[in-house]
Amino acid sequence: MTARPAPRLPRLLEALLGVGTDLDLRGVLQHIVDGAAELTGAGRAALVVADPRESGLAGSGLAEIRTPGPDPAPGTAPQLRVPIRVGDEEFGELRLTGRPGAAPFTVEDEQLLRVLATQAGVSIGNARLYETARQRERWIEGAAAVTTALLTEEGAGDALTTVAERARLLAGASAGVILHPTAEGGMSIVTASSPDDPDGMLGATITPGSPVLEQLLGGEPVFIEDSATDPRMTTHVRHRFGPSMMLPLQAGGRLIGTLALPRRRGGRPYTDLERLLATQFASQAALALVLADARRGRERLAVYEDRDRIARDLHDLVVQRLFATGMMLESTRRRPGADDVSDILGRAVDELRSTVGEVRTTIFALQQPPADPPTGLRGRVLRETASAAARLGFAPSTHFAGAVDTRVPDRVADRLLTALRDALADASARPGVSRVEVTVETPARSPDGRDGVRLRVVGDGEGGPEEGRGTTVTWWAPL
Repeated sequence: MTARPAPRLPRLLEALLGVGTDLDLRGVLQHIVDGAAELTGAGRAALVVADPRESGLAGSGLAEIRTPGPDPAPGTAPQLRVPIRVGDEEFGELRLTGRPGAAPFTVEDEQLLRVLATQAGVSIGNARLYETARQRERWIEGAAAVTTALLTEEGAGDALTTVAERARLLAGASAGVILHPTAEGGMSIVTASSPDDPDGMLGATITPGSPVLEQLLGGEPVFIEDSATDPRMTTHVRHRFGPSMMLPLQAGGRLIGTLALPRRRGGRPYTDLERLLATQFASQAALALVLADARRGRERLAVYEDRDRIARDLHDLVVQRLFATGMMLESTRRRPGADDVSDILGRAVDELRSTVGEVRTTIFALQQPPADPPTGLRGRVLRETASAAARLGFAPSTHFAGAVDTRVPDRVADRLLTALRDALADASARPGVSRVEVTVETPARSPDGRDGVRLRVVGDGEGGPEEGRGTTVTWWAPL
């Protein structure tokens, strides 16, 4: 008795299930050709894509997807062709050849293949939507990360490098490049991020008169299929690259520069979606650069305002103290008796020493570069007292005695700063506080004769534990 052929409906359902459950586009296409060959018994199945670039397959070697095995001899095997449509778009065509014994394909084969092609169109559309959503998510996360980095980093150079590096990774580009307009009317590469040789790109210039410049300076994006052969490209590094995007960094009508994202020669062309997402990224990065620049401007203004405050302190505190000391000495000179002259002169000397300390501290604060973090214990103490000024409503008076920067090791300095923060926080929490004095002294001897460093914080206000008013904190550590 002859065995009846197995019904093909289960195989069709299995093929439909395999095509419909994969969300990766390349996986979906491979399922389609494998399922078509299995359903019809074809020796070879191939899916030829109509537009590889729009399908996201250009440059990937998958513009045609086939089942494994040798090609049938041309003209010796029957062929069956069925189109695959995604919505109203013709995505590609399924081509089957090589039936066993050169048997022709039947009407049933074609019907089964058309059912598979219909499901394939739906699955390809779903895979595209999924990939589009993933790409959008990556670019949105990348733009958010850049914005966060730009608003916390220091320096414009670091900001540009952050934009170039993140854009290169998101776009899968060979390099991320920032160009700035030059005085001569061209554009020059000022920042380059590349795993190969970014230094060789720095300084490369698009010369004035290049057709691409008119678009870039006008804030229009430029998309290039092959940088090496495009006559609009004039930089000396153009021969390294193929497809490229040149995107304006523009915010509020202000052109900051251009973000270029070239791929290697022969690399995959950019899809329309990639171009759109990269253009949106460049717009958001430009806005973040403007905000970061404004933030740095506000910080510089705060530094200048702080220096004005220091200047006022010099006038209101130091100059007046010097004037009072001078008046004290003048009154001493005019006294008819000299019994208490020694005591008055001693007080005058103490006042002058205190004044010199105030002047030295103020000068050091003014000499700290605005963009640099404070160095040494002296600078770190001044930073803490300046931070406390916002809570206190006034700047604490700070004094130093001895070589605090050279004699106090870092481990002891860290502990001292912790104690200082606690003391300043306690002082700021007290009602009625109007004066805080901070003193750091080294060498400061302990009762048992050891050398160390002493911190003393004295403030007024209510609620002192000993006198009912004010607070005094003394901290000491050995060197």
